[in-house]
Amino acid sequence: MDPLKHVEKELKKCVKCGACRAHCPAFAAWQREPAAARGKVALAQHLMKEDITLDDQTYLAMSKCLLCGSCVEKCPNEVPTDEIVIAAREALAQKRGLTTFHKAVGRVIGNRKLMNFGAMAAAILGPLFFRKVPATSGLRLRFPLPFVGGKRHIPQLAKKPFLDRHPEVIQGELGKPRIVFFVGCMTNFVYTEVGEAALALFRHLGCTVIIPKDQQCCGLPGMSGGDLATVRELAEKNLTALEKYEADYIMTACATCGGALHKFYPLVVGKRSPELMARLKAIAEKTVDAAQLLQQLGLHPAETGAGESLTITYHDPCHLRTRGITRQPRELLKGTPGVELAEMEGADKCCGLGGTFNVYHYDTSLRINAGKSEAILNTGAEAVVTGCPGCMMQLSDGLKQAGARTRVMHTLEILARKLR
Repeated sequence: MDPLKHVEKELKKCVKCGACRAHCPAFAAWQREPAAARGKVALAQHLMKEDITLDDQTYLAMSKCLLCGSCVEKCPNEVPTDEIVIAAREALAQKRGLTTFHKAVGRVIGNRKLMNFGAMAAAILGPLFFRKVPATSGLRLRFPLPFVGGKRHIPQLAKKPFLDRHPEVIQGELGKPRIVFFVGCMTNFVYTEVGEAALALFRHLGCTVIIPKDQQCCGLPGMSGGDLATVRELAEKNLTALEKYEADYIMTACATCGGALHKFYPLVVGKRSPELMARLKAIAEKTVDAAQLLQQLGLHPAETGAGESLTITYHDPCHLRTRGITRQPRELLKGTPGVELAEMEGADKCCGLGGTFNVYHYDTSLRINAGKSEAILNTGAEAVVTGCPGCMMQLSDGLKQAGARTRVMHTLEILARKLR
């Protein structure tokens, strides 16, 4: 069935008022109608009618969306443009085939052994492919690689993935919550310190923490290119891994992974069968962000977060903002001794990552991020804090491109400073 048939009713909700244009980071960057939600809805309608040519320009127009959800939040008619774009991308992929890049992405994220091997090889061969620049500037590519480019700053891969560092079940106190930790690829392979901070905080609260060894990538990078087959395959594997243990909560420390489990899995996978939808909804109802759960369980940051005095500012990841998780991390951070929170202008604006948007449209991604970097620097903060490892990578790249020395940290790192 044509994926667009699933959103046919939603397409009719759009009255072409253009309110979305004022809130769309892609439209702000390109100033062309196909980049806005209204333009994409019109394209999707013509795709259904099959009265436009499926050429490179059509594909390019649909790729110009970060799935940040800003247009959905501001739409007076509640048009789910993100859902429509996902369906249109799948329809285009079915009719034109996946791009070479997205075939490669699907092959890697769909095979955990291949991903582990690639990460290990990259860690070993890092000195060959990367040149070291000053410590405050991170790593930078020594020479361009396909789909990557030469000016990008890339964080170092961990020598040992987080999933290989701990047993599957870390027993807590009797009667305390049992938590399944969905780790995510960025925490597993790059920002392992985020996983360690999460573990330290929930062990401090006496929780039993379960880290399923057979958990996979959430699959959202595949969704960017219309590879919904890989997303569905990974969703079902993760579903099996997460259902294996009785738990009170499924916790994520990555906004994107949380968005996958909480929203996108039921949206794009659950329609295959009522039984599958029921299982996915059960997982979605248990899925909580780490900061959200820490506050819910009564964490007192004064007990865990003492350390150096630090002025910070906070960036709202899109996949936390759209789930209404904006207050909890701020309240925890404000309650941490030595921490002063200076709000930036446009804290809730997208940083420009958008999954593989950052690869296909890197220069535009940086232009979007430049505004975020400027807002961060205007606060005078020593560090920018966020709840998404993907955003951490994007913010770090943008700040380093600007020559700034501002640190980029995860909310959990601040909260666990004393414990770590």
